[in-house]
Amino acid sequence: MIEKKDFRNVVIVGAAVGLLFQPIADNLIKGSAFLSGFAGGHGLTLPLRLGIFLFFLFLAPIALWVASLLGRWRPVLYQFAKFGAVGTLNTFINFGVLNLQSVLTGIASGPLISVFATVSFLAATTNSFFWNRFWTFGAQGGPRAKEAVEFYLISVGGWALDVSAVYAVVNFLRPEAISPQIWLNVGGMAGVAASFLWNFLGYKFIVFKRVAVADNATT
Repeated sequence: MIEKKDFRNVVIVGAAVGLLFQPIADNLIKGSAFLSGFAGGHGLTLPLRLGIFLFFLFLAPIALWVASLLGRWRPVLYQFAKFGAVGTLNTFINFGVLNLQSVLTGIASGPLISVFATVSFLAATTNSFFWNRFWTFGAQGGPRAKEAVEFYLISVGGWALDVSAVYAVVNFLRPEAISPQIWLNVGGMAGVAASFLWNFLGYKFIVFKRVAVADNATT
């Protein structure tokens, strides 16, 4: 059974993802003749935007409910699902900020991609600290300086993996048949995948290790 706090939080996550998907979709449509034709050549229509928003709004609590059932077998799976929900929000913040910078500047490749990836990564990481501290790992009280320092040190490793993957994929691996706008998001996915597991293990066993020990005692 999902706790009331968890239900509220995952609905917020779903709503935020539904909104953040909008600039990503706009950039994808801009870079794809197929998607542009599917959208009628005018970008996302209002009904389609609303449908996307509602899809994520309802999908998030359903996914967490399924995880709560699995959590009866292994409680860490429920915690990992909450980390995944936060990670999804972080991903869309990362992608949303990355695509927003591309839309505003018209740049989708080149040296500035590393700057774009750094800005979007910092935005996602700051969001990650507060959501993971107070929800995923259930830390009590106000954030401590030591935790914040450890969190960002772990995140530096995630940042290095993220930005390196984005830069390499975007600038060296793009097929000629795929537009820079589309491939930018392939690079973004590669960066997220490269840093996701690193971050979970680092946050659980180093940054929020006191909470992790308490969780392990109940499994």
